Amino acid sequence: MIEGHVFIATSMDGFIARKDGALDWLDVPGADEDHGYDTFMADMDGLIMGRGTFETVLGFGDWPYEKPVVVMSRSLETVPSALDGKVRLVSQSPREVMNTLADEGWRRAYVDGGALITSFLEGGLITRMTITRIPVLIGSGLPLFGTLPNDIALQHVATRSFASGLVQSTYHVLP
Repeated sequence: MIEGHVFIATSMDGFIARKDGALDWLDVPGADEDHGYDTFMADMDGLIMGRGTFETVLGFGDWPYEKPVVVMSRSLETVPSALDGKVRLVSQSPREVMNTLADEGWRRAYVDGGALITSFLEGGLITRMTITRIPVLIGSGLPLFGTLPNDIALQHVATRSFASGLVQSTYHVLP
């Protein structure tokens, strides 16, 4: 079965974006140091993201991903023509998406977006999570995790700290 992996940053108070989706708080001095993202991405077959994350990434300008991207959305109907062959839209459930990608030969998928991560966790589709805490409190915003119907046990794998003050922890999601 395909494994879902998370690599995401949060504010110290647990938010992944401001309420309007802004990510300006991610710009901390020294945050350009290597936090393992390139190594993480090298091990992924592609990305699965939600509509909100997709729309945020579109605002970055140049498309930042070389690997295939699957956008889960029930409301989007098309992607910009510049992304033809790079992005596909699906309206399947998380399990159906993972089964489809497994049939296509994917072994590891980067799952990105707060609501999407929560739905994949609910479905038992996340294997490992790397969460980087940015040393800033933003007070309110979009939380990393939504409401879960039950506890999800995690096993701590490692924690690293960086000169910039970022602290990154990796967890294995227990069955």
